[in-house]
Amino acid sequence: MGVGSYVSRRKFLRWTAGAAGAVAAPQLVPASALGKDGAVAPSDRITLGAIGIGNRGAYVLNCFLNEPDVRFVAVAEVKKARREAVKKMADAKYGNDECKTYRDLRELLARPDIDAVLIATGPNWHATAAIMAAEAGKDVYCEKPCTKNISQSLALAAAFRRTARVFQAGTQRRNLPHFEFAVQLARTGKLGKLHTMYAHPNGMATVQSGWEPAEPEPDKDDVDWDLYLGPAAWRPFNKKLLNGFHFEKGGGLVGGGILEWGSHCVDLCQWANDADHTAPVEYNPPEDGIITARYANGVKLIVREKDWLPLGSCPVRFEGETGWVEAGDSGKLVLSSPALLAGRKVAEIGGYPATFHVREFLDCVKTRAKPKANADVACYAHIACHAANIACFLGRKLTYDPVKNEFPGDEEANRLRSEALREPWRI
Repeated sequence: MGVGSYVSRRKFLRWTAGAAGAVAAPQLVPASALGKDGAVAPSDRITLGAIGIGNRGAYVLNCFLNEPDVRFVAVAEVKKARREAVKKMADAKYGNDECKTYRDLRELLARPDIDAVLIATGPNWHATAAIMAAEAGKDVYCEKPCTKNISQSLALAAAFRRTARVFQAGTQRRNLPHFEFAVQLARTGKLGKLHTMYAHPNGMATVQSGWEPAEPEPDKDDVDWDLYLGPAAWRPFNKKLLNGFHFEKGGGLVGGGILEWGSHCVDLCQWANDADHTAPVEYNPPEDGIITARYANGVKLIVREKDWLPLGSCPVRFEGETGWVEAGDSGKLVLSSPALLAGRKVAEIGGYPATFHVREFLDCVKTRAKPKANADVACYAHIACHAANIACFLGRKLTYDPVKNEFPGDEEANRLRSEALREPWRI
């Protein structure tokens, strides 16, 4: 169904309710159907499906289940054990046996009653599944890293502009108060002219993915190996590849920590530099554990592993001509001067919960506004990470044109912007 003809379940319910009222006699209706007594009326509920739910996905799904205006109805998962675990969780939540299970995500996406989907597969599937969902008329909350390369990043953003669907990348730190406060200090000039930003990569290893020894392939109903690989290059089954972050699952340049943590930390730096629709133009390979990039406005991005204040995982630091701020997952801020607080108390929320991020997504599904981590924002934050990763892999300085989205005159680097995708998963 094309976006022009797509009618959400909520609109359909409103229209049919209005039509029925014009011809039917008054009837007694349960209070819950009208949204009374704290219940949410069916016309205001968001019907949710999920694709690929493991450890992280189960946590985020639970955040959705705790929202009163969400009704979770189906899961698509290539592993039988996980399908059954999600169904058990959902049925226990609602006190029924109605959660449907699918092995193939295409069956779930074909359901017209589903408004939105949570995508928490392995990263090899994220972009392809998200684009398929958008083209099926679904809004998307997608875990990160959202893309495998620069070309996928651009395709993801283009798909959500074309279909007018809502997209939220799982970069939940954009909705945590201390990170947001630190970013706004940089964006509003409270630190003076911004000149340097720091992001934490949690590793800089870049390799090309190899093969594990072939093992007997399980029954397709237990683990659908072909669907598990999805758009990635084929390789023989090996149970070691069924869990964890195996970025390519069959080919291409492995993203490592630059992509995994960078999709959070570099994303926050992009936001602080008001660079959500561009990327750095120069990238230097690692030197003494540091990658340095430069934006067209002269601001430096330094990706480093060491010398952070003890503020928890995923730290960022922003430095201007008159002040600086550093923040991490502890929920705490350290500032160059108490005056930067201007008498405000910033809430300390540690542990990077996704609750606020999920809530913003649901609100945007209803209002059709763009979330903070929309597809365009995710596109360029990921491009910055991919370009840094390519510089790291090639071991030399690169220049990048964020308008043409290419490495000018650099055939070797340009080949690494994309990779072949297996049929029928081309996007």
